[in-house]
Amino acid sequence: MGKRNSHRKNAPTLESDDENSSVSSSSTTRSDLMSISGTEEVELDKDSLLDQALDALYEKRGSTREKALASIVEAFSSSLQHQFLEKKFATLLHQCLNSVKRGSPKEIYLASHAIGLLALTVGSGDNAREILEDSVTPISQALKSGSDSLKIPSLLDCLAVITFVGRNDTEETERSMQIMWQVVHPKLGSNVVASKPSAAVISAVVSAWSFLLTTMDGSSLNPKHWQESISYLSSLLDKDDRSVRIAAGEALALIFEVGSVEKFCAEVKGSGDGSFQEGSKPREGFSHIQGLKGKVINQVRNLSVEAGGRGSAKKDLSSQRNLFRDILDSFEGGYCPEISLKIGGESLQTSSWSQLIQLNFLKRFLGGGFVKHMQENELLQDVFQFTPKKKHLLDDEHRISGAEKRMYRSPNSVLNKARTQLLNKQRMLSEGRNVGHFAVNVGEEEV
Repeated sequence: MGKRNSHRKNAPTLESDDENSSVSSSSTTRSDLMSISGTEEVELDKDSLLDQALDALYEKRGSTREKALASIVEAFSSSLQHQFLEKKFATLLHQCLNSVKRGSPKEIYLASHAIGLLALTVGSGDNAREILEDSVTPISQALKSGSDSLKIPSLLDCLAVITFVGRNDTEETERSMQIMWQVVHPKLGSNVVASKPSAAVISAVVSAWSFLLTTMDGSSLNPKHWQESISYLSSLLDKDDRSVRIAAGEALALIFEVGSVEKFCAEVKGSGDGSFQEGSKPREGFSHIQGLKGKVINQVRNLSVEAGGRGSAKKDLSSQRNLFRDILDSFEGGYCPEISLKIGGESLQTSSWSQLIQLNFLKRFLGGGFVKHMQENELLQDVFQFTPKKKHLLDDEHRISGAEKRMYRSPNSVLNKARTQLLNKQRMLSEGRNVGHFAVNVGEEEV
């Protein structure tokens, strides 16, 4: 497939100075840290504040737990808390899950975001597996327990991230995608009436679903799960909400890039499993797919030149036009959008819809902590094949832990005490050299 520069090639440069690579906050947590002098004390206070926040998750008052979760989210967004997790991983996970099970919409919103950050921090491995296995059921139940526009998008993002990091196979990925899909296509009993999802929820479902689709091989998709999804996504292109249209457009671009369009279409006279019933005509199914593809292309073309009226500011309208021009170029010419972001002097580049969707999703999820994670998070560096510029100023001084500093650098440390004793001994030997040399020899002879 060809490549070309995206209409959005002038993406903002992301610099990675220590001062601006952290999440800014008006909370007392950050000001408390900055009021302490000395690197060691700051590191110790960070650990102490996280310990206090973790303890606060046991409190009965919901507002107390919410404040604690906000502090945890800030800490894990702005830096990688590996040292804290070495001792407190399981405790933090299960307290966050308790908040998902019993909390207010705001508490669920914060707890699910914290769980996603936890998964990104631990990276792939046993801990990521534990997060996925322990979290899927509580998240699924929370998604069914209401349609709050604050908690539902955060739960969907969390499910997407923990699956992205902790999945073992395509079945686990499709399981999570199905959970997401049921938020807008619920399986209902005869006496149950589905509530209409808001635009924010629809956009979040499509975005999280697309994010996981980027990890799938088109040949491994189960067509029984996804037939008619192109028809649904096509219907979203006609919605009034711009975020819904954009999410649907990116999802369709990804489906066409994956190259298994037939698995996302309801085939005429099909059996529902991708094969045709006896007596059906394969040509009819092919014509249906081609007709639906033509409809989508016409919708995309119209959105790429939309004059306005269904959205907000001119800037948003311009972004939509550029996006749908890229999608149209992909459909008609096979070109992929190319994006380049500058992070600390090095470029992070994407050249496919899969990479672009992953980048946009993780940038939004990490917020102001994206640069910091890209510089230090090996998982994300592997995902985007990004090698950060070496910071020559970061030597062992910055990597040594607080405990090690107390052990080696404190005036009262064992190492410094031993050094002082050695210097004192050398000084005494030097002072007594003129009279002690004979005595030493005599002593040696006596021995």
